Amino acid sequence: MKKIFILTGEPSGDKLAAKVISKLKIKDSNIEFLSLGGESIKSLNIDTVLDLKEVTYLGFTNVLFNIIKIKKNINKVSKMIIDFKPDILFSVDSPDFTLRVAEKVKQKLPETKTIHFVAPQVWIWREGRVKKIKKFIDHILLLFKFEGKYWEKENVSCEFVGHPLLEIKEDKIDLNQIIKKNKAIISLFPGSRDSEIFTLTPILLEFIKLMNEKYEDFLYVFHTTESQRSNLEKLLSNSSINNTEIISDEKIKNHILKKSVFAVSKSGTVSLEICKYKVPSVIIYKMNFINFLILKMLVKIKYANIINIAADKMIIPELLQSKCNSQQIFNTVSRFLDDQNKINDQISFTQEILESFRTKNLPTDIVANSLLKRL
Repeated sequence: MKKIFILTGEPSGDKLAAKVISKLKIKDSNIEFLSLGGESIKSLNIDTVLDLKEVTYLGFTNVLFNIIKIKKNINKVSKMIIDFKPDILFSVDSPDFTLRVAEKVKQKLPETKTIHFVAPQVWIWREGRVKKIKKFIDHILLLFKFEGKYWEKENVSCEFVGHPLLEIKEDKIDLNQIIKKNKAIISLFPGSRDSEIFTLTPILLEFIKLMNEKYEDFLYVFHTTESQRSNLEKLLSNSSINNTEIISDEKIKNHILKKSVFAVSKSGTVSLEICKYKVPSVIIYKMNFINFLILKMLVKIKYANIINIAADKMIIPELLQSKCNSQQIFNTVSRFLDDQNKINDQISFTQEILESFRTKNLPTDIVANSLLKRL
């Protein structure tokens, strides 16, 4: 029996990996899996060697303060993979963790094929990584077509597959059984990590208070993971706001989003899902000042959101750092809600960009087939 180890480092990678593996299990049921994954991979009845929380760190300072533990986990996970002796090591996203593990595994198991999904964003910073990565990664799968030139010039085997988050597959769900209040929905995405939840949620709660002074007909739904639900519940219970809900069930999140009139989201891949459902949005993010200064010195792009990066202009407003405050979020969202033309323009532009991200076949099918081809 052929064996695949699925290696992720954070919830977004876990979600992407699960979409692919669910397809792969249908195409070939005679594969043994083991993983370092989270809720999504566990839902496929695949064992995980560590809790994903143990390896997820956000920000330069957080990584620095936990460097000993991170190195220990890299060695620990590498040994587990080496003991498993997979035919394929399928690493997904989180390159600063997963690629370090892949390098160690390749040194001990040169016959194991290393396939990495979600290429490191060398077009943002550290383009020189390509020369090092090509020594231990056999094949790299790209979300965006424009990334190819960075890998092809170093003769790295690569393949544009598109973004699985743009796939649409839904079951019918009666939201009235879940959201009982007869109000228009504004979806809120405060992130999936502790630091994001505790930084962005208080700002979003103050934003809701401002919105409630002007509008009476909105319900604010926080989208989160099951593991972060308790943190959100504590933060919301300490507020005096009564028009909020929390959704952590992956099966109904997209249904809630699709019914939303607006979204406020932390910067990240979730923005693609928001655009997919033609929901107008703004992007927010805030990190500690030291991390921000380091990042500002290293990055070579003007925007944080992939839609804006691809368009090379601000289509979706970005409220970052000092601009990420309740008043500015309220002002920006209000301008959109009070001007349907602004909403229509944003949706029109985002759909043009999304079209360039799509492939003829479903991305998850392309990735699954790429794994099968090399198995």
